[in-house]
Amino acid sequence: MSDFGKTTPIRLERPEGKGLATGTLGLWGSTVIGLASTAPVYSLVATLGFVVLAVGGQAPIAFIIAFVPMLFIAFAYRELNNEIPDCGTTFTWATKAFGPWVGWMGGWGVAVAGMVVLANLAQIASVYFWDLFGLELENNDWRIILVAVIFIAAMTWVSWRGVEIGERIQNVLLAIQYLALAIFVVAALWQFFAGTAPGATAFDWEWLNPFAFTDFDGFTEAVLLALFIYWGWDTCLALNEETKDPKRIPGRAALLTTVILLLTYVSVTIAAMMYAGLGEDSTGLGNEANADDFFLAIKDGLLGPWGWLLVVAVLISAVSSTQTTILPTARGTLAMGVYRALPERFKTVHPQYKTPSFSTLVGGTVAICYYVGMTLISDNILQDSILSLGLAIAFYYAITGFACVWYFRRDLGRSGRDLWFKGIFPLLGALMLTFAFVKSAIDMYDVDYGYSVLFGIGGTFVVGIGALLVGVVLMVIWYVFPRSGPFFGGKSLNRETPVMVPEEPGEFVRSIDGGI
Repeated sequence: MSDFGKTTPIRLERPEGKGLATGTLGLWGSTVIGLASTAPVYSLVATLGFVVLAVGGQAPIAFIIAFVPMLFIAFAYRELNNEIPDCGTTFTWATKAFGPWVGWMGGWGVAVAGMVVLANLAQIASVYFWDLFGLELENNDWRIILVAVIFIAAMTWVSWRGVEIGERIQNVLLAIQYLALAIFVVAALWQFFAGTAPGATAFDWEWLNPFAFTDFDGFTEAVLLALFIYWGWDTCLALNEETKDPKRIPGRAALLTTVILLLTYVSVTIAAMMYAGLGEDSTGLGNEANADDFFLAIKDGLLGPWGWLLVVAVLISAVSSTQTTILPTARGTLAMGVYRALPERFKTVHPQYKTPSFSTLVGGTVAICYYVGMTLISDNILQDSILSLGLAIAFYYAITGFACVWYFRRDLGRSGRDLWFKGIFPLLGALMLTFAFVKSAIDMYDVDYGYSVLFGIGGTFVVGIGALLVGVVLMVIWYVFPRSGPFFGGKSLNRETPVMVPEEPGEFVRSIDGGI
């Protein structure tokens, strides 16, 4: 593959970089936002039951195995961020490594994942909101839609208002989530040791045995399910330009986030298995009726009159992640606007709040339109788009891993550390996620997968692959516009383009063609 980027680099004309609120977040703030983006409570609620159905008692080790590619890709993010602390993350890094076409599609993958998950999170938050009042409504009920739209609009406003206020809100929301999970674990273990747990099952080291899987299809299904509940930790990398140390803090926060998530998921899973057991009746984790919401099935038996705390925790988890999911999407499109991969308006930064104002408002508006439109057309198709989310995630994570290896290919022989952290680990992570993408796509092609059938094949496959192909169409359309020339011509962003986060005032000067 030939080197990309032998043209004259373009430079910023503004000494403050892209204009974001630099120096706002520390290690703790970045980690909090990374954790909040994964929606740990909701992720467990939506996934735990299905993982147990797939592999039974091997659920804890499935979460551990799924952690491995996430860790490897986190290494790729860290190494690339140390070299190129740009809020465009995958878009910027892939463009520097492979050129504008791959980079643009990497950025599109981030945007698609954000849009789809915003619709999902808002709907879940609305469902649980009404559940607090004892109302079980259909997903397309006007009350569900109204509150979901309000949640998206409110969290878009918080994101537009500034990273600092968002961090303060996330500190509170994340604390509530982890308090609820701590209460869950303590209550579950208390009842187990007291002998009052409905499906008391003693801890077994076989739960952590990676060689105890008996069915390969079940193993791959469980790992693929578990794999994507870690998604969201990369939000702290998208905020790299707003941290106090852009080259170090985001990477450290990403690694810290993934480790905390691993400990959280494994400990809660073990506690749930010891409390409810693996039976197929009542509150057992093997009961298919409980698979899509295990917490609701056990909340009254576990916490009695305080069962509503778990409902609040899921609600807060979804709302919290709604706000943090907007952040990387907006900063990704901001970077694309700065480097001319999107229209100029996308690079607009609010003069007072120092946020990507236009990108944030567009992201929230598109999410609302997508959610309302899909819900009114067919809630089944909306649910299929949510199931297809893993394709977009695996797509841009894999691109990031491959970009790391290719960008640093000349450094791999310098030391053992460079070989492992810039080469072997990112490559293994990218290959694992490529396998996950292909395996998921094959499964989704089946007409029995998901909630709908389109063109005689699985609706989930059509929606997931179709969303990525829409990006190809939009990329070609933008390519036709003259304003895109510097990007697709390799002038506005290439391997030699300087990092646009100045360490000293006045570091960047106006480019030869008038600036970006």
